[in-house]
Amino acid sequence: MSTQERHTTSGQISLPIEAGLLLLLSLIWGSSFTLIKLAVATIPPFTMVAARVTIAAILLILIATAQGHSLPRQTSVWAAFVVQGLLQSALPFTLISWGETHITSGLAGVLNATPPMFVLAIAVMTGRGRQAICGRKIAGVVLGLAGVALTMGIDALSGIGTASPLAQTAVLGASFSYALAPIWGQRFSGLPTVVTAAGAMSCAAVLMLPTAAALEQPWRLEQPPAQAIAAVIALGVVCTALAMVIYFRLIHTLGTLATTSGSYLRAGFAVALGTAILGEHLTWASLAGMALILAGVVAVTVPALAPTAGTPAGAPRN
Repeated sequence: MSTQERHTTSGQISLPIEAGLLLLLSLIWGSSFTLIKLAVATIPPFTMVAARVTIAAILLILIATAQGHSLPRQTSVWAAFVVQGLLQSALPFTLISWGETHITSGLAGVLNATPPMFVLAIAVMTGRGRQAICGRKIAGVVLGLAGVALTMGIDALSGIGTASPLAQTAVLGASFSYALAPIWGQRFSGLPTVVTAAGAMSCAAVLMLPTAAALEQPWRLEQPPAQAIAAVIALGVVCTALAMVIYFRLIHTLGTLATTSGSYLRAGFAVALGTAILGEHLTWASLAGMALILAGVVAVTVPALAPTAGTPAGAPRN
């Protein structure tokens, strides 16, 4: 049994290690916005996502096989994998990739910092989860939503039919999908993380390959430049295959809300990398909106990484 499996099955985890993995995951996914921007300049979004998840699926299956794991055979498990692959990969990857054909990678990263607020809203409406709903967390949700509105701008309300507001809404839709994914993913706690990642990513590939073929006919596209191809490979290997193994581990060790709390770190990395590598610029309104979003997300999520009264420091929490 691996070290990780001993941690998750015994209920004893090391918070510094898990927090470090959360930081690493945030950096990886923060860099994905820059890589997506580089790729979609010459590769259509559905084709890019199909290539990304297929590369990840093949790599994860090979890793699972090398570790001596076999994929489940139960139909019910694969049906659950289909939902996980849709919520965690196929749908949000496509929404973000399409959105970045119209908005900057930094703005996409900021708007995609909102999953923790959606998780909290879902908890309030459904009663799921064990987090205490306090006034500070509710205030954080309000702050974050105000930041989203400010980032999108007042013009978005009057020009809702234009590309930019729709692109921003698509990225927010990806955030909602990301909020649902870890809630659904908790049902795979009995499986090794690499098997869960391989199964979900395989289903995402099955969903995206025919979609890309029908909508974009990638075999008719011109040869993309080496930079775009390298970006897609990096997205598949690092930002998807490696990231998913870390992600499913954190769901079982830190829980849903704490795992999604990496979104505010991800937004910071996305903005920094977009500015440094792509030369992107944000307006003062966008910067102010980003500050409100990050303040709101911090207010909602930071306590999730700290032990609560009556909870052992190493015990996993939702």
